[in-house]
Amino acid sequence: MINVALPKGRLGKKVYDMFEKAGYECPAIREDNRRLIFENEEKGIRYFWVKPTDVTIYVERGAADIGIAGKDIILEYEPDVFELLDLNMGKCRMAVAALKGYHDNPERTLRVASKFPNIASNYYAGENRDIDIIKLHGSIELAPLVGLSDVIVDIVETGKTLKENNLEVIETVVPISARLIANKASFRFKTREIEEIRDALAEDVTKETLKETKKTPEAGKAGGEQKGDRR
Repeated sequence: MINVALPKGRLGKKVYDMFEKAGYECPAIREDNRRLIFENEEKGIRYFWVKPTDVTIYVERGAADIGIAGKDIILEYEPDVFELLDLNMGKCRMAVAALKGYHDNPERTLRVASKFPNIASNYYAGENRDIDIIKLHGSIELAPLVGLSDVIVDIVETGKTLKENNLEVIETVVPISARLIANKASFRFKTREIEEIRDALAEDVTKETLKETKKTPEAGKAGGEQKGDRR
């Protein structure tokens, strides 16, 4: 039996669709109920829903053999797991944003507000920049508006929230997408089963990527809108 930690929410539902297409269906999961664990003994798979930020914990500690976690969570918490596959979904980016017209002064400590202090610290360490990290849990865009920080480091999707608050992206830190991760011991003892799942998902990712590639030129000719970032 392979235990799979799925993130609650829209991303988790899309990920389950991928597993189902790959032949690892569990019909009960689509029922409207409050159950958290769903099992298909015939397929040898068990799914359970967890908070997205907790997926890496369940996988690292062995409660789940595999799971789906955003690259942002992996980079922030640095779990001791194997990263097996980029699912090419839930795509966005981690970026530095500031008030429009902001000019940095390298000679003073930069105040950085973020829900991702480790990602921010590692990024600026690579820039050899002195920073003061201010960890927040929500409304990150407010920090520079009220003078709490000079910049923010946060997930950006459409850029709409930034624009509405007179903020703009000044640097991209790293692209973000959903990743298939595995517990190290599970991968050692259930190698065949986990690799079969990974390969089946990888095949679907390849097909979807080819579809997107074919659509892109047509969208360009039609003058389609460019996709940006959600925030």
